[in-house]
Amino acid sequence: MTVQTETSARTFTGRVFIAASIDGFIARPDGDISWLEEVTPAAEHGPAHSAEGAITDYDAFMTSVDSLVMGRATYEKVLTFGFWPYPDHRVIVLSSTLSTDDPNVTVVRDLDAALSLLAAAESRGVYVDGGGVIRSFLDRDLIDEITITRIPVILGSGLPLFAAGIPEARLEHRGTAVAENGFVTSSYRVLR
Repeated sequence: MTVQTETSARTFTGRVFIAASIDGFIARPDGDISWLEEVTPAAEHGPAHSAEGAITDYDAFMTSVDSLVMGRATYEKVLTFGFWPYPDHRVIVLSSTLSTDDPNVTVVRDLDAALSLLAAAESRGVYVDGGGVIRSFLDRDLIDEITITRIPVILGSGLPLFAAGIPEARLEHRGTAVAENGFVTSSYRVLR
């Protein structure tokens, strides 16, 4: 099966929903994200939809996607949660080395294989998660929406939200929600 990956030919909307420190890191240098758990979540996360109609709430975001594509490191981090957080979603793990019999995921070796699965499943909304996978989707112009939650912490160093060398992209701000705990979630549409 040949999959056309041009933006106009694909059937899904590529979406990113990710947290970052205010200095722009998604994890500590060793990949640790325990700092996310150290921040007290607010009882109320603000509006699920901003006045502009952008989804800024994670639960609302998850209802807008039917599939997830993540990398091995993200998958292995999810396994430490003690529960499977995506029971109602198709989950594809991109890894050239991972071998698993986990019935919750399908492991593929490259992005083209993931795109073939998404096309075969007629995916409409795809949650793209993990720094390397986000980069791969950006490189192929497969991201349509980016939602970033800024966590009120400075890490000083770590894995950057966007690594050097990603393609330049223009964004349109869709909305921002501010939670009582200081989380600031902003949603953007990628302009083409």
